[in-house]
Amino acid sequence: MQPVPRNRTATLPDAQRITPAADVPAWRDYLTLTKPEISFLVTISALAGFLLGSPDGVDGWRLVFTLIGTLLTSCGVSVLNHLFEADLDASMRRTMNRPLPAGRLSPQAARTFGFVLAGAGIGILCPLVNPLTAVLAIATGVLYLYVYTPLKRTTKYNTLVGTIPGALPALGGWTAATNSLGAGGWAIFGILLAWQMPHFLSLAWMYRKDYDRGGYRMLPVVEPDGHSTVRQTLGFTVLLLAISLTPAWLGLLSGVYAVGAALIGLAFLKPAIDFYRTRSVQDARRVLKASIWYVPALVLLIVVDRLLF
Repeated sequence: MQPVPRNRTATLPDAQRITPAADVPAWRDYLTLTKPEISFLVTISALAGFLLGSPDGVDGWRLVFTLIGTLLTSCGVSVLNHLFEADLDASMRRTMNRPLPAGRLSPQAARTFGFVLAGAGIGILCPLVNPLTAVLAIATGVLYLYVYTPLKRTTKYNTLVGTIPGALPALGGWTAATNSLGAGGWAIFGILLAWQMPHFLSLAWMYRKDYDRGGYRMLPVVEPDGHSTVRQTLGFTVLLLAISLTPAWLGLLSGVYAVGAALIGLAFLKPAIDFYRTRSVQDARRVLKASIWYVPALVLLIVVDRLLF
């Protein structure tokens, strides 16, 4: 991979340029590379899987090692994703001031940082949790970096493919607790898979012009009328509502969880319906906001159910 030029703002018209941030502390740039919001959601999805696979009580140390290993691996993969997409980030208004395209950090520093974090995560998961969970973490990184990331430039189906590495950490949480694949693990995997579609499609609709400028073949770019985007957003939100009830149907959680999951699913469905009707950026943003709080709310329901029943 070639070094990223220090200043790529010239790839945008003068009227759209953003002045690069000055005096940004190095630690903040390194933190930005780890995509902390996404890594947080990945980690708590692993927490959901672990709790779901622990009906008879939680192994505290194994849970700690699972969460730390998952977090470090996710952070490392996120750093490498920044590295792989630095050239395209430089051409997008939303991303051009990130540490790599802005030239505040070198590709070599990012590469080392990313591999150290991911290696540390795998190094924790394999001996201290179990090999199966480590294998799933490796598969997540490989699929995300070498399948999903390049597909973003070639096909509108990239988001659908990307749901697989996005949902594997939740399955990894289950395998960390049980050392096996099982119905409950696939249930939490399905929940996170369905959740990602409205999350990323709403984001892609909001920034479709930027994605087009960057050369990404996102669905709203390929089909700018938005019909497929809103239809899939609504369809996967409905699917999410249905799949979220399967842990109770499998007998892993109680009816209290089922009621709570139905309520937060319906709350998520409301902005998805509005987005389907209007195709507006405002309603897309409401879908995105609903998706961000949905996963923590679902994890909280699982925690409450485990504590009370």
